[in-house]
Amino acid sequence: MREKEKRSLREDGKILVRGIRLWAEISPQFMVYNILRQIAERLLPYFPLYMTTQFVNELSSACKEKRLLTLAAATVLGTFLISMGKRMLDGRVEVWKDVCLQKTELYMAQRQNEMEYRHMEDPETALLREEIFNASRTDGSGLWRIIWCLPNLIGSLFDLALSAALTCSMFQVVNLDRERNVFLSFVNSPVCAAAFLLLLGLSSALSIKTAGIHTAKEMKAWSVFAKDMLSVRTYLQLRGEDIIIFNLKDLILKEYEKAALQSGCFAEVERINIRYDSLSILFKAVLSVAVFLITAGKAFIGAFGIGSFILYRGSVSRFVEALSGIAENFAHLRENNKYLLRLYEFLDRPGDMYRGSLAVEKRDDIDYEIEFCNVSFRYPGCDSWALKNVSIKFKIGEKLAIVGQNGSGKTTFIKLLCRLYDPTEGTILLNGIDITKYRPDEYRALFCVVFQDFALFPFSLAENVANLTDCDEKKVEECLIRAGFGERLGTMDDGIRTVIGRDFEDDGIDLSGGEQQKVALARALYKDGAFMVLDEPTAALDPIAEAAVYEGFWRTVRDKTAVFISHRLSSCRFCDDIIVFHKGQLVQRGDHDTLAKEAGMYRQLWEAQAKYYI
Repeated sequence: MREKEKRSLREDGKILVRGIRLWAEISPQFMVYNILRQIAERLLPYFPLYMTTQFVNELSSACKEKRLLTLAAATVLGTFLISMGKRMLDGRVEVWKDVCLQKTELYMAQRQNEMEYRHMEDPETALLREEIFNASRTDGSGLWRIIWCLPNLIGSLFDLALSAALTCSMFQVVNLDRERNVFLSFVNSPVCAAAFLLLLGLSSALSIKTAGIHTAKEMKAWSVFAKDMLSVRTYLQLRGEDIIIFNLKDLILKEYEKAALQSGCFAEVERINIRYDSLSILFKAVLSVAVFLITAGKAFIGAFGIGSFILYRGSVSRFVEALSGIAENFAHLRENNKYLLRLYEFLDRPGDMYRGSLAVEKRDDIDYEIEFCNVSFRYPGCDSWALKNVSIKFKIGEKLAIVGQNGSGKTTFIKLLCRLYDPTEGTILLNGIDITKYRPDEYRALFCVVFQDFALFPFSLAENVANLTDCDEKKVEECLIRAGFGERLGTMDDGIRTVIGRDFEDDGIDLSGGEQQKVALARALYKDGAFMVLDEPTAALDPIAEAAVYEGFWRTVRDKTAVFISHRLSSCRFCDDIIVFHKGQLVQRGDHDTLAKEAGMYRQLWEAQAKYYI
């Protein structure tokens, strides 16, 4: 979904309504507190203004002492109560602002996790997520602009209604007791009210127009800055050792200076603000002069008292401010819709993978059979085949190794096996049934996978292994020991409660690459699925540690099916069956002794590695 050049008010309204519904889903309290705060803020100046009017009118007429005291007490008490209410709402908004920030990030993470795997792996989705993040962080565009501008708009409408209610009596026509000049006669006529309303309408139209232009240019300037900052963040994602060794400090600073200064973003925004503020001041000045002349003329002919003169002057000023606020917030919300459309494009990533309803049979003997039937696959947007006409069958208890050069289709084979993708052509069967007919979560529960690019999180060892807060601690320790992590675990004072990394805890620990792979292996062992799938599980281990892990691993998998990918062909000697991929096709299959003697890809790979050990 791409932004249209022009959108009708109806279309803009639908876009905004969906954003409001998202906030209602994420944190409805924050929106309510913010709206109430805006109303209290708008009400606060009116109460003392109105009470002061009554006080001055009383002084200029009967001047009763008891009524003056009552008015003074009511003014002080009412102002105090409204101020306290606003202060309490300010506090609630500040508290919920921080909570809401975390809830928004959590919501985006949840929606991203619910996406199909192909979207998670799609660079366009990642760029779109980064664009949304940058827009939110630079000038608050997207969802956050709704949470501020919409309550402001509602507050301005409340302000407008209240000021209009207080000033409508200003234009009442009174009977003059003697002849007046042309100006006073005009002020006391319905034509004056019509002329004033025409002036207000013209001022409002100009305010909305200039506010729209101002907002569009300001947000465009900020979007340019956000794109420039994205390139800077790319540099900052480099590791510290890369920056030092290759002396990238000057380059990074130069890029930052270019993004922050040479783009002219801040200067352009300031010029836009000056022009807009100048026009806004001019409109307000014209209206203020008109209000002063009308109220002064009305007071002179005795249409109302001195106190009412103060009330009308203040109310009309608030009316003008409200019009300006409505125009500005309306323009901001309408311009913000193009960022909301990008957000909706991210949230509406299509989910066209078929979700079957068939339950996976729970077998005590874990007797499962997988079969690939003429399976071919190519990644979205690619013309070349990642896999082509692959047919293979393996049963429970087999130890299967998959080898081949980089890009031969090994990892793609595993992704199809786990149903992260569906085949472009062909079928994958589980016990003779197409895997698409099974419930995806139940089917995937059969697999314990350690991918080459696995991730550990800044949580405790127990949480990383069990993926649960409340876990079987004894089982966690056993799995870590079976994965070869036992010796390192024995040096930790907090044992499995030790936190990995220092993102959240100062006393967290840093693990080497090999240690991280052992924890990832322990995670797969803890899940205890029917199929153990290991994609380069020992790439960061030295040969001695690798041999120890393999020996322990093969003992632990026992009657489970183990699918193993490796570039180190020495590890294949542990396997019952070896599958060789080349350019997306299955070109050989057999045990190590047989394949090492045959002329073919496996022998080429074996001899290429073996010569370094001879």
